[in-house]
Amino acid sequence: MTGTVTLPTWIFVVLLVLALWALLERLLVPGVRWYLRRKVNRVIRQINTRLNVELPQFKLTRRQALIDRLFHDSKVQDAIARECREKGLPREMVAARVDRYAREIVPAFNAYLYFGAGYWLGKTLAKMLYRVRLGYTDTQALAAVNPKSSVVFVMNHRSNMDYVLVAFLAAERVALSYAVGEWARVWPLQQLIRSMGAYFVRRKSGDPLYRLVLQRYVQMAVEAGVPQAVYPEGGLSADGRLRPPRLGLLDYMLKAFDPAGERDVVFIPVGINYDRVLEDRTLLLKLDAAAPRRGLLYATARTAAFVASNLWLMLTGRWHRFGYACVNFGKPLSMRDHVRRHGIDFRRLDDEERHREVERVGAQVMDAIARIVPVLPVSLVATVFLRNHDAGWSELELKSAAYDLILRLEKAGAHIYVPRGDLDYAIGVGLRMLLLRRIVVEEDGLYRASSAEAALLSYYANAIEPLVAAAGGLTAAQPASRAA
Repeated sequence: MTGTVTLPTWIFVVLLVLALWALLERLLVPGVRWYLRRKVNRVIRQINTRLNVELPQFKLTRRQALIDRLFHDSKVQDAIARECREKGLPREMVAARVDRYAREIVPAFNAYLYFGAGYWLGKTLAKMLYRVRLGYTDTQALAAVNPKSSVVFVMNHRSNMDYVLVAFLAAERVALSYAVGEWARVWPLQQLIRSMGAYFVRRKSGDPLYRLVLQRYVQMAVEAGVPQAVYPEGGLSADGRLRPPRLGLLDYMLKAFDPAGERDVVFIPVGINYDRVLEDRTLLLKLDAAAPRRGLLYATARTAAFVASNLWLMLTGRWHRFGYACVNFGKPLSMRDHVRRHGIDFRRLDDEERHREVERVGAQVMDAIARIVPVLPVSLVATVFLRNHDAGWSELELKSAAYDLILRLEKAGAHIYVPRGDLDYAIGVGLRMLLLRRIVVEEDGLYRASSAEAALLSYYANAIEPLVAAAGGLTAAQPASRAA
């Protein structure tokens, strides 16, 4: 019993690895799970007592349970049977596809990550890059929303910073579930995004089976009262203007809407604007048909160069934040009121009629978003320069034209963010940002729009184009100081 056993080195290594694996699986992993579960439960208790946030049970349900529920949904099972019958495929093959779709879509919400690490990281990043402001909020109308309603925040899509900005500004009232495009399905970003409660959407998928699985998940989440956040435009605006809405997700939400049910569906329009959009030049390249199409490696290199350049400016004390970032929350649109007003029931309409009614809702939503976009200093000053792109403006003429535009925008109901409540300062901030980026140049005491940056100037003016149009458009007033 005390004899020595000699083993080959490779067997010893295998046994050592198996022993370490057993130790990890039986002792360390359960301990870590217990620790994290304790953290999550503590965060949930804090949320319930310190914040005015009620997490729907749906968000706290284990991910595997939600996947199983989605997979075994009667409509999904009917779709599996139909696919097998129509295409002559084995049920196991089609069921495996559905299971893959369900695992891809269903998030893994982690309250500790969302309200702990996620909130802190989002707040820190946003405030490091911008002077973040919560602008106009229709407080009375928002307070009147029934707490049992399924709330859907619908917003314009200016930048990928939108996700961070809106989530952290709304975090003291609600835990948002975002619909995120395929761009984010890369490791380890997709794991992080999924743990924040977001679900992935293949926007260009033509697979009816995938669309049905996605539809049923969205409907399950809405029926459970999970607050949603969607971008009706379906992607970032390349020219700064609002894009026509893509109505797929709205259609899913309304298709099964029961006006007499427990929950109303309420769309809350959100307007977002920035003095500087981080991706502005990259987005404008999409409008140039002659520009070469770059891949992921090029985009990564450009991003790294941008970060390195700004770090160098920080180290040398020459870095400035990218101006103001502002979010406005508008008047909610109740679907219960909408169907009552128009005498319809989405569930009883055929596809053509329902699509027509969803288009009507989509138009209302986009109009509400356009009216709630904040007017920020850069967009304001850029709009003034568009009056006469080739003219030279003295500082006095520029401020006079900006004051005139502000008055007309206010009369038209626009929401203008004026930093420090000082109009002179606001106009100065906008002008300084444009000068720093050489979108505007100064010559002999006159300010002119740079011809090389005409597209970028228009990009920032386009952010408030609907508001300017409602205020009577660009006036014919010209600066007195002209180029010879």
